[in-house]
Amino acid sequence: MLAAAILTCCATPVTAAADAGWPNGAKAAVVLTYDDALTSQLDHAVPVLDETGLKATFFLSNVRRGEAARWRSVARAGHELANHTVFHACPARTYPADPRYTTEAYTPSSMLTEIEQQNVLLTAIDGKVDHGFGTPCGNGLAGGKDYLAELRAGRTVAYIRHGEATAADARRRPGEIDMMGIPARSFPEGVTGRELIAYAREAEAGGGAAVFVFHGVAGEYLNVSAKAHRELLHWLAAHRRDVWVATLSEVAAWTQARSPRSR
Repeated sequence: MLAAAILTCCATPVTAAADAGWPNGAKAAVVLTYDDALTSQLDHAVPVLDETGLKATFFLSNVRRGEAARWRSVARAGHELANHTVFHACPARTYPADPRYTTEAYTPSSMLTEIEQQNVLLTAIDGKVDHGFGTPCGNGLAGGKDYLAELRAGRTVAYIRHGEATAADARRRPGEIDMMGIPARSFPEGVTGRELIAYAREAEAGGGAAVFVFHGVAGEYLNVSAKAHRELLHWLAAHRRDVWVATLSEVAAWTQARSPRSR
């Protein structure tokens, strides 16, 4: 049911290339994703996205009091809101956190329940029934046990962003990407615009997809500078013909439609 739903989710009209590659003859796909519902994303990322006409995917968790209306506006502008759990539980060794909200304190069942509850919150914000999911801290364990297998089987979410992207992933064609395990790449603080653009060029050369993961933009934590972020977005806007910039649900839908299992 969810797989069928995401096939109709895309707001951007696209046409297939002759080789069943990316839409409108693009050489590659790029997805800009932002994690943790950070205020700096609202203040610094969204304005540049809207300025350049690019759409992104925001994985929300720990939504701040008073910012739900701002996220609703983001969704209305054509960006995607996705599930990053309610409390963003990570392994205790990752960073200091309330012991109740570390993955060691969860079970697969309680993690799945929290993901379902976050879907309810997202629907209250954006009005959509189906949402994708990104694993907090890239972790697929709860209480030391895998919860992703059950999440995939239950189809509670439309897709799962999980795993660090490799050079091989930049060469995967549509239909070769597992939408229940979409790899992505995060970057250290201090990354330059040139380094960010290099990842997009990697996908462009390989014919695959580059999924970016950002946290803070011009502030907060794991932040990318306003300058580097702007340089990437302006480069992408200038290369629209060769690089298809879309939300993760759009890329998942395009990929799913070309999967051998869908034929």
